[in-house]
Amino acid sequence: MLYITTSLLTVLGRGGGSRIRCATLCAGASSDTPRADDFGTDYHVPVLCAEAVSWLITDPAGTYVDGTLGGGGHSAALLKALAPHGGRLIGLDRDPEALATARQRLGSHLDADEMTLMRSNFGALPSALRMLRGDAAPLLDGLLLDLGVSSHQLDEASRGFSFMRDGPLDMRMAQGAARGSSSSGGFGDGGGVASAASSAFTAATIVNEWEPTALAGVLWKYGEERESRRIARAIVAARPLHSTSELVTVLKTAGSKRGPKEVSRRLSRVFQALRIEVNQEMAELEAVLTAAAGLLRPGGRLAVMSYHSLEDRRVKRLLRTGSFSDDTPPKDAYGNVLAPWVPLTRQPVTPSAAELAANSRSRSVRLRVGERTEHGPSAS
Repeated sequence: MLYITTSLLTVLGRGGGSRIRCATLCAGASSDTPRADDFGTDYHVPVLCAEAVSWLITDPAGTYVDGTLGGGGHSAALLKALAPHGGRLIGLDRDPEALATARQRLGSHLDADEMTLMRSNFGALPSALRMLRGDAAPLLDGLLLDLGVSSHQLDEASRGFSFMRDGPLDMRMAQGAARGSSSSGGFGDGGGVASAASSAFTAATIVNEWEPTALAGVLWKYGEERESRRIARAIVAARPLHSTSELVTVLKTAGSKRGPKEVSRRLSRVFQALRIEVNQEMAELEAVLTAAAGLLRPGGRLAVMSYHSLEDRRVKRLLRTGSFSDDTPPKDAYGNVLAPWVPLTRQPVTPSAAELAANSRSRSVRLRVGERTEHGPSAS
C-alpha cells in the first residue's frame, strides 16, 4: 500500500507572482526506501514530479491543465498544491483505460469539483477546452505535458509498445480510437464521452502493408535510424509479421552492427518510430505547442517533459523563438524581443541521482519550462 508523506509547500515570490515549491520526500510501497516521488503507483511512477509542480504553479488559486493525465500521478501532486487554495485542474488523456484509472484515484477531487476529466488528444486541447468551459472562459494559468509512454502501457504486453514483451503489433495509445482523431467530452459527471470510430490502423499496418520506401521514411524521420532502408527491406522480406517478438527477431539481424548494445538501440529506434507514426505524436505535439500561447495568460507557464530529441528540439525552439524553426525570435524596430515565451530553463531539468536510482525509466526525461509574455497569438 502506498502512502504519502506530508509535503512542505513554500510560497515563493518570483516574477511578480507567487510560486509553490513542492519540497516533498518520497515514500515507497511497504518499504522505508525513498522513491522518486510521493505519487507513484503500480500503474505508473510520474517523473520529475516535485520539479513539475514547483515550476508550473504561479497562482495556487488558478486553473491548470494536465494534458497527459496517464495514471494521475502528476495530477495528484498538482491537486495537493492547488486544492487547499481553491485552484482547479483539468485532466486530459486519449486512453480510456488511463482515464478510468485516474478517475478512481482522484475521485475525491472530482466529487469536490476541484478537477474535471476529459477524453481528448492534447493536440485537440483548444476545442476540448471550449467544449468544457465555453468561449468566454479566463485564460489558463499553466499547462503540463508529459510526453512519455506510461509504465503501465509499456508493461502491458497487449499494447505492443515494448520490444521486451511479446504482444501484438498494436502500439495505439487509445486502442479502438481512429488514427489521428481526437475525442473529448465530459467524463464522470453523468456526461457522455464522445468517441471516435474504431480503426484498425496499428503498427502491423505499417510493418505488413506499407511500401519499403514509405516504411524506411518513417524509420528515418521518427527513429533517426541511419540504416532505415536496409531495415525496411529486411522487414518486407519477412512478411507477414504478427507480433512484437517476430519483429524483434528480424531487427536483431537487420543492421550491419549486431552487438548487444547496437541491437538494443536499433530496437528502441524502430519501436519509437512505429509508435510515433501510429499515434501521430509529432503532429499532436506541434498542434498543442502552437495553440498553447493562445490558451495561457501572460505570466502563465508551459512545462513539457520530453523523452527523445525529436520532441525536445521542438519544445526548445518554440520556447526560444515562438516557432519550430531555428530562427531568432521576432524583434521590434528597437530590438525588443516579441516572442510569446520566455524560456525559464536555460538547460533542461533532469532527474536527480536519487530518482534515477529509484526509477531507471526516468533517465531520458528532459523538462523545459516557458513563461507566457504579452506578445504573440491572441486568446481567440
